[in-house]
Amino acid sequence: MLIRTLSTLECANLLAANRVGHLACAKDGQPYVVCFNYAYADSNLYAFSLPGKKIDWMRANSLVCAQIVEHTQGRGWRSVIVDGRFEELPDQIGHKLQRDHAWSVLSKHADWWEPGALKPVMPPVSDSLPHVFFRILIEEMTGREASE
Repeated sequence: MLIRTLSTLECANLLAANRVGHLACAKDGQPYVVCFNYAYADSNLYAFSLPGKKIDWMRANSLVCAQIVEHTQGRGWRSVIVDGRFEELPDQIGHKLQRDHAWSVLSKHADWWEPGALKPVMPPVSDSLPHVFFRILIEEMTGREASE
């Protein structure tokens, strides 16, 4: 296997070309990793979720890390690691432009709302759940590629 470092542009292109990654956060020294759907724009990752452990932990500690992986030919892969900060985009005065922008970025993709709007429980308990829009302000991103 050959391993090489991806350029900043290659990292950004990989983030833009994908929609699913792993998001890590920590609270009281305990790490937590979860799959999340996102959209990349303006050097930020935009996402949408229902309240729960991930949102609670990111509110308590805004430092987060995300990993996006693409499998390539054979055993090959490309991966980007993003270090950044959680920023909630609440439905309040003063955040309307940022929230509308997040909606715009996310809604460019089919069924963008579905993963963040569903809990693994059937049937849904409410039609009006308090959805949370947020972004990850990217502070650093690095990437690697492995090929045979």
